[in-house]
Amino acid sequence: RRRGLQVLKYAEILGWLSQRYRVLAAAGTHGKTTSSWMLYHALQGVESMRGAGALVGGMHGDLRVNAIPPQGEGVLVVEACEYDRSFLRMQPRGAIITNVEADHLDYYGDLDAIHEAFACFASRVSTEGLLVLGSQVPEVVEQSAGCETWRLGREVQVEIQNKRGGRYTFGLKGPGWNLPRVRLAVPGSFNVENAALALALAMGRAQRKGLDLRVAGEGVADSIASFRGAARRFESWGTVGGVEMVHDYAHHPTEVRVTLEAARRTMPGKPIHVLFQPHQHSRTARFLNDFVDALQGAARVVVADVYGARAHIDVQAAGSQDLVDRLIAAGIPAVHGGSPAQSASTLAAGLQGACAALILGAGDIDGIQHELRSELALRCA
Repeated sequence: RRRGLQVLKYAEILGWLSQRYRVLAAAGTHGKTTSSWMLYHALQGVESMRGAGALVGGMHGDLRVNAIPPQGEGVLVVEACEYDRSFLRMQPRGAIITNVEADHLDYYGDLDAIHEAFACFASRVSTEGLLVLGSQVPEVVEQSAGCETWRLGREVQVEIQNKRGGRYTFGLKGPGWNLPRVRLAVPGSFNVENAALALALAMGRAQRKGLDLRVAGEGVADSIASFRGAARRFESWGTVGGVEMVHDYAHHPTEVRVTLEAARRTMPGKPIHVLFQPHQHSRTARFLNDFVDALQGAARVVVADVYGARAHIDVQAAGSQDLVDRLIAAGIPAVHGGSPAQSASTLAAGLQGACAALILGAGDIDGIQHELRSELALRCA
């Protein structure tokens, strides 16, 4: 500012980018980071669509970057976040909306306001573009779109073919195209829907470009099969002393529930111990009972101190001990772990034999990885 340089919010930059590039956006309460990278991969699978760039909220698991500049036609895949209504600065050529649920209520206040924001986002997709919706996206969102709209379960149909180790193989059909076999390297039934949405938007783009849809379909399916996940999304931390460790960014009850379900499928028969770092005091307060429901079936839950993002504006608040008390009342073994480092020690102390450790949270809980591995290794020495 002293030098007279213009200062812009990230949302304003997104608006500028959507005017300069052909933006394809991925929005939704859950799954938008993974769907963004899946869409990027799908586009790379078709020769004439390679060169797409990406700007995503989470790093690519293999590439270890979150931004790739576009080449060629200037197609840019962007993760479109609803917080602060930042996605309403964008004017995408095409978009995905994975799902719409109550979240960021410290900002929106209620679910109706969230629906209104997503409806406004849908209306900003180019009239010549395509909007692909998850099966549970509210009708009010679809009704606001001025472009062609495909919905999973209606125009886009999934047929599950196989499931092995929590990873799915499925067929996917859409208007005028068919992908007979898609194999995912990432686990979880929720990722079937994420992949279906990304593939559908990629195929819609191929269709609009007049490409051979059979060849394009083979390309997008092969390319998305090579995607092994985004950082902090069901990310393996390896196995030490018989303890298999997985970290996930899950911080909303729905995300916690589906991640725990994915862990059960990928690590069958193993007791699953959870270290959970709640994200925001207001979210913890609003979803206390929902978090308890989401954590049902865990062998033990260690709750770290709440990561106090935006604590200065949290009106409604609850702490980690509040969640622990509710978990214990529901018959779920739970303990307050304190700081991330203290919580890692508490978690490690209760890990015996062949079991799984699931580390959940969107704050700084990922920083315990090396400490947790070291504690387990020392115990085995």
